[in-house]
Amino acid sequence: MLKYIHIIALVGATVMALMWLAGCGGDISDKKIVTVSIEPQRYLLEQITGDRVQVRCLLADGANPETYDPSMTHMFNLQKSAAYLRVGNIGFEAALLDKIHDSNPDLPIYNTSEGITPILGTHGHGDEDAPDPHTWTSVKNARIMASNMLKAMREVDPGHADEYQRNYERFAERLDSLDRAFAERLAPVKGTTFLVWHPSLSYFARDYGLRQLVVGGAESKESSVSDIRNAIDSAEANKARVFFCQADLDSRHVAALNAEIGAREVTVNLLSSHWEEEMEKIVEALEN
Repeated sequence: MLKYIHIIALVGATVMALMWLAGCGGDISDKKIVTVSIEPQRYLLEQITGDRVQVRCLLADGANPETYDPSMTHMFNLQKSAAYLRVGNIGFEAALLDKIHDSNPDLPIYNTSEGITPILGTHGHGDEDAPDPHTWTSVKNARIMASNMLKAMREVDPGHADEYQRNYERFAERLDSLDRAFAERLAPVKGTTFLVWHPSLSYFARDYGLRQLVVGGAESKESSVSDIRNAIDSAEANKARVFFCQADLDSRHVAALNAEIGAREVTVNLLSSHWEEEMEKIVEALEN
């Protein structure tokens, strides 16, 4: 019996020692938690914070923001956050803000799209003044968003403000270089039209003088026969040769429509954490 008591005591001491070492080692539990709405924001923010902050994302990679409803777990994680960095105009964010104010009224909330000139009325919901929410699908916009994130982090974690500033400056140079390269590569196709099912590349098209032709219907209803016919006619009239679709969200619609159009289908994931890779994929598809 005494032997077992000694074993239990030894195990207990070991566990306590490990807990003490973990507490002194600056593990992830010691880091500030900052919550963002979508994975591309996570990518942008981590270029500024490195591993200094634990970045949590509300919308999982590949999930549909049109149907997203935050769970109790997400709300609990928000309560533990030092700040919430929203995109700005994604539908679920507006519904979420009321819940945040009720459960955690002191949580700092930052609009990372502040300062971006919005494109209005792209989504056909009957509100021509509604801003297009896809601000992150633009390198120029991403630089503004990163700047807003820097300002937020300097307020949330002033003790590491200089580190965040240095990281931001390096990242801003990278974004400027990327933007110049994209502009040069797309200059030969300036003025041409590409197809999308959902109006997700409005800002990208604006940046490089391209035309985005939306051929899908509203998210909540099927396109009519006349809508489909008009989409096919417009695509053919504009000689659109690239059709961007979101994986698992609209690919089945694209395949049916594109059977007549005959454009090259390119699957992108604009909600991926691999933001730069997805932007590169879009440019590569258009320049070839």
